[in-house]
Amino acid sequence: MRLRTLDLFCGGGGSSWGAMNAGAEIVCGVDAWQLATLTYRDNFPKARVIEKVLDQDSEVSMLGDIGKIDLILASPECTNHTCAKGNRPRDENSKRTALYVINFARELNPRWIVLENVVSMRNWHGYDPLITDLEELGYNVLPQVLDSAAFGVPQTRRRLFLLCDREVMPQPVLGAFPNMRTGPTARDIIDFDGPWKSGPLYTSRRAPDTLARAHRAIAALGEGVPFLIVYYGTDGSGGWQPLDRPLRTLTTLDRFGLVTWRNGTPMLRMLQVPELRRAMGFDSGYRTNLGSRRERVKLLGNGVCPPVMQAVVKSLTGSRKASRMPKRVLTPGEAALASA
Repeated sequence: MRLRTLDLFCGGGGSSWGAMNAGAEIVCGVDAWQLATLTYRDNFPKARVIEKVLDQDSEVSMLGDIGKIDLILASPECTNHTCAKGNRPRDENSKRTALYVINFARELNPRWIVLENVVSMRNWHGYDPLITDLEELGYNVLPQVLDSAAFGVPQTRRRLFLLCDREVMPQPVLGAFPNMRTGPTARDIIDFDGPWKSGPLYTSRRAPDTLARAHRAIAALGEGVPFLIVYYGTDGSGGWQPLDRPLRTLTTLDRFGLVTWRNGTPMLRMLQVPELRRAMGFDSGYRTNLGSRRERVKLLGNGVCPPVMQAVVKSLTGSRKASRMPKRVLTPGEAALASA
């Protein structure tokens, strides 16, 4: 039996792509952004795709006759849970989008739900009531923080997953790379022979901050070693990273500049969409051909890494065959990651 799946706040389909790779049948996706729904339709031509803003009054009837649903995936708006808005006021209505999933769960009565969001969602005053609402519908809820790098994705991307099962308590999802330094790295996503042009790093047009980031990297690595300049981040890493570790978290902005060397001269270009797509863990079958480059970067930065969702769905729905198996005890490293 295939898992008939509804994806709410589906974006370009990262969650659905992962669920599909875990054996799910993607029935329907819903998102408010036209480019997201067009991209979703391009990748899931058999699914019903609905472009609509979800709100507290949204009901299953808006989806048409989609039949029985076994699994709901949902990635409600996250920007207002994070520092991404800077000092601007947070939008409580945006945070409340997570609660809209309850209407669909109540009407469709799926066995499983996976709700994904940023880790800081746990600080929202509506977080505990959301879990209470799910439990009152009969779900056993396991919150778990997962880092994409533990699942073979060449990017460190920590996200909160609420794993919900009506019949049993979900078991923790275990990554294949618990130390996250033995899997793919930033070097694995880069096309060094690609068609994109690099320009000299040292020009009068470069911002002083950009040059300062490059100077720190070259001082640490030496000349001739490629590296990434990292924009829009102040985490004490000096605004750069080496290529021998997973990429830092993709955002909706153009964030990563690649510095390579040509005849002893450092050259700079931004990472391109195919490289960012690999950094999210998409395989070559996934298409991001629509929209401007900036829009496609935003679409990927808003997404869910498919290998993570694939592992989540496999772990969650595997309980159909082994629902009475004892829980596996997490290693100390895995337990620390899950509760971080």
